[in-house]
Amino acid sequence: MKRRILYAIGVISGLFSALITIFGVFTTNRVMFLKLKDADLILEREILAKRFDQHWYETVRKEEMWIESPNGYRLKAVFLKPLDTTKTVIICHGVTENKINSMKYARLFERLGFNSVVYDHRRHGDSGGKTTSFGFYEKSDLQTVVHTIRERIGYNALLGIHGESMGAATTILYAGTFEDEANFHIVDCPFSDITEQVLHILRKDTPLRTSMAIRIANLFLKIRDGYTLGSISPREVVMNITNPILFIHSMEDDFILPYMTKELHALKQGDKMLKLFPKGAHAKSFNDNPEQYEETVQEFLTRFDLN
Repeated sequence: MKRRILYAIGVISGLFSALITIFGVFTTNRVMFLKLKDADLILEREILAKRFDQHWYETVRKEEMWIESPNGYRLKAVFLKPLDTTKTVIICHGVTENKINSMKYARLFERLGFNSVVYDHRRHGDSGGKTTSFGFYEKSDLQTVVHTIRERIGYNALLGIHGESMGAATTILYAGTFEDEANFHIVDCPFSDITEQVLHILRKDTPLRTSMAIRIANLFLKIRDGYTLGSISPREVVMNITNPILFIHSMEDDFILPYMTKELHALKQGDKMLKLFPKGAHAKSFNDNPEQYEETVQEFLTRFDLN
C-alpha cells in the first residue's frame, strides 16, 4: 500500500513537473520569439499611408552601416544625411517593427533641422540576434549605436534619441543605466515595468490572472536567455537621467496604458515635458496627430535650447 502511494506521488510530481516545463517553454517562447510583422507588409503600409517616400529614400544622402553589438551579432543601421549639419537623432522602433517604421520620424526631424540614424533592433529587420528581450540586451545595443554615432559627429554635436514603445523603454533603460552620450530623449508610449506590462496582456488576452505565470516565466527566461523580467524596469532607472526628456502617449492606448508614461514623467528629475494626445491607439500618436506631434517636438527642443 505504501509503495503504491509513493508511486502515485511520483507520477503526480512527474506530471506536474512536465506541465510546468511545457508552460515555461511556451510562455518564454512567446516572449523571446514574438512573431514579427512581415517586412513587405510594413513597407506597403508605410507607402500607402504616405509616411515613407521611396524616391526620397533612394536619392537622399545616406550611409549604410553595420555596427558590432557587444552581445555578439551585427546591427544594421542607416545614417540619413539630408542636411549639412552635425545635429543628429537616433531613432529606435518598437517591437515587431523595423527601421522602415522609423522613416516617418526621420522626415520629421529633417524638417526640424536634424539628420537621423535608423537601425533594426536585435532579431528585427536586417540585424542579427536570436531573441527579443524587450530592452534587456537592446539597451547595450543602443549604447553601442550611440557611441558609434557620437564618434562620427563629434563630441560637441547635438545628439538626441527618439524611441517608440519598446524602443522608448530601451531608450530609458540605456540612458538610466549607462553613461549617457546623448543630449536629449523623446520617448513615445514606453512601458514603465515589463512585469506589469506582461501581466496586463495576460489578464487582457488569456485566462491567466495571477503572478504565478510570471514566476514560472522568469525561471525559464533566466535559464534560456540569461535574464528575468524583473531586470527590465524603466521606472527603476529613469531618475538617473539628467538630460531633458519629452514623454508622449495617447490616451486611447489600451496596449501600454497611459499611466505608465505618467508614472515615468513623475519620477524623472529635472528638465522634462509631457504630452498626452486624446486620439491614437498604441504607437499611433504621430500617425493620428502628425501636425500636433511635430509642434510638440519643436516646443520641447525650443524650451530646453536644443535647436
